[in-house]
Amino acid sequence: MTTTAPPTRDPRAHRDHPEGGPTWPQRLSTKLTSKWGARASVLLGILIATIVMGALATVQAPPRGDGVPTDAEAAVVAAELAKLPDSGVAPVLLVATPTSGEKITEAQLDELRTLGQQLGEQTGHEASPPRPSEDGQAAMVALPVTLGAELSDDAETVKAVRAAIADNPPAGLDVVVTGGPAFGADIASAFDGANITLLLVTVSIVAILLLLTYRSPILWLVPLTVVAFADQVAGRVGDGLGNLSGLDFDAGILSVLVFGAGTNYALLLISRYREELRVEEDHRVAMSRAWRGSAPAILASNLTVVLALLTLLLAVVPSTRGLGLTSAAGLLVALVAILLVLPGALVMCGRRVFWPFIPRAGDGDDSSDGIWGRIAAHVVKRPVAVLGGGLALLAILASGLIGTRVGLSQEDSFRGDTESATGLVTMSKHFPAGEAAPFDVVTDPAHVEAVTTAVEGVPGVDQVIPPREATGDIARITVIGAPAPGTPESLDLARDLRTAAHDVPDANALVGGGSATTLDAQDAASRDLRVIVPLVLLVNVVVLFFLLRSVVAPIVLLGLNVASAVAAMGLGSFLSERVLGFPALDSVVPLIAFLFLVALGIDYTIFLVHRARAEARRLGTRDGMVKAVGRTGAVITSAGIVLAAVFAALGVLPLVLLAQVGLIVGLGVLIDTLLVRTMLVPAAVALLGDRFWWPATVKPAAPAIEADAR
Repeated sequence: MTTTAPPTRDPRAHRDHPEGGPTWPQRLSTKLTSKWGARASVLLGILIATIVMGALATVQAPPRGDGVPTDAEAAVVAAELAKLPDSGVAPVLLVATPTSGEKITEAQLDELRTLGQQLGEQTGHEASPPRPSEDGQAAMVALPVTLGAELSDDAETVKAVRAAIADNPPAGLDVVVTGGPAFGADIASAFDGANITLLLVTVSIVAILLLLTYRSPILWLVPLTVVAFADQVAGRVGDGLGNLSGLDFDAGILSVLVFGAGTNYALLLISRYREELRVEEDHRVAMSRAWRGSAPAILASNLTVVLALLTLLLAVVPSTRGLGLTSAAGLLVALVAILLVLPGALVMCGRRVFWPFIPRAGDGDDSSDGIWGRIAAHVVKRPVAVLGGGLALLAILASGLIGTRVGLSQEDSFRGDTESATGLVTMSKHFPAGEAAPFDVVTDPAHVEAVTTAVEGVPGVDQVIPPREATGDIARITVIGAPAPGTPESLDLARDLRTAAHDVPDANALVGGGSATTLDAQDAASRDLRVIVPLVLLVNVVVLFFLLRSVVAPIVLLGLNVASAVAAMGLGSFLSERVLGFPALDSVVPLIAFLFLVALGIDYTIFLVHRARAEARRLGTRDGMVKAVGRTGAVITSAGIVLAAVFAALGVLPLVLLAQVGLIVGLGVLIDTLLVRTMLVPAAVALLGDRFWWPATVKPAAPAIEADAR
């Protein structure tokens, strides 16, 4: 009797279907990489992107806010003042100094008076007579202008005033335009074309780094095109969400996040795809396996950052809430583009997309013999020395935070000189600097005299101007302080004014305007830092717990990540002050920088540890970590350099805030990539061994599916 031996089962079938049947990730990856599935995913992606951009093409995001909560005292004062008949008018200040450097003459004052009259006819408001300074070396004219609905409207008004002065300058005088509306106009004008410049610089950086990474004249175009489409869709979605919620946001940071994170995800997927092509003849099967191998890490990484950004919805600063909402949506758009569109685009191109270095089946795998694998092997042999030395280095870098001041004055908020900032400096030399941005005190009309007397007695007050007549429910008292707006002295004056005004019984007096607004913005930013930071840490712990099924690993990894973030903030603060010359950090920089450092920095840890867990099933925890560092070293390093360079591109924008965020986050990403991921994490894992995964255990995989760990 003849018996037939059971057919031999292809071990790759076990690898693809370890349970004997395909799971939903296997089915999805197979569909995405099939001939028609790849085409459908790309065409569907283009169609959806076109529909979204077309539908939201006319939607405009809300204008930039003032950075204070709506219930802050300064915001309440502004709302009360908006009820007054003259609320739509505010003065710009014409500050004139003789070009000779000598005292201003009567003839020059007459010319300045004539100029004020001409400009008053142009703006429809009467200008004040020129007021010379006590030292006689300057004069000032207050020119009321009608405020527009947005800063861009004020920018046009101020631009017209400056143009009129340039066309008919007073003989022998330098005249600059400053004051509240001028500062707002300079902010709006500073961003003219800036976001386009940022986009071009960002695209150029990503293109160059992708070209250097892949060494292919073709391959870099595919992920760059997909990410560029994602950025455009994210921008339109951000505008829509901003319009719907009424929250403003910074489009520059949104673009940087989408390009940086999207490129990182693409690098991870393509790296895994290249690995699979070295052992698999069918490029569609190779992409299917690469997708299943990298998608969990990409998904976990993305959701970590998205959830961290969504914690910003609990902030009290409106612009911070807007940034969290729109950035989270933008990263979800990037995730969809990379996981559902990029695989199809790569599969349609086939192996030839890697030309001239086309990976072939049978080429073998030498990733563990590379420099990153050798570094990891040395690290795990001396984990105590490496971990101790690394933490000491981070502590040294973190010491840069000692003595760091938080809070910028108005003239220090711009990179480069602006006319309004120059005018403020000139005013501070010859006039009370507070005239550029006076305090507004609102009170019950019946208590004007008592409140006026109270604020006059506050040290640092130069002049108090009571209302000409009190009508309606509120009266406005103008207070001019001696300190320059936004300086620590002006913030102390704001606190003292509020104490004095609040102490007047039954007056219901509130202090806003000037540095009171800056004070409220700093207090709100400090509150958000205290509330949001613990939530961001909690989000990271929870995501790592569900990803790794471990209690020890999330604590260790997050501890290293936080140490890295603090070190980056210390180094960035030191360089910001000592090299770039910024006197302080902007008030919102600590929160935004810390959030990005922790959320984005944990990305690389997730990429590494997710791979290490798979390798540990074959090799054990210690050797699995070495293998994981070797296999992911090149791609994580490339991703870190790309992300750091993209954030550095924020330096092309005119605000110091964005330059500081770009500097600190860029440095932090490099520290995470080159030190934490390469040395400190492997050292910590080597010290803990299998306890790192507790309470989970890492058991060797069955031989039939062992190859899947690769």
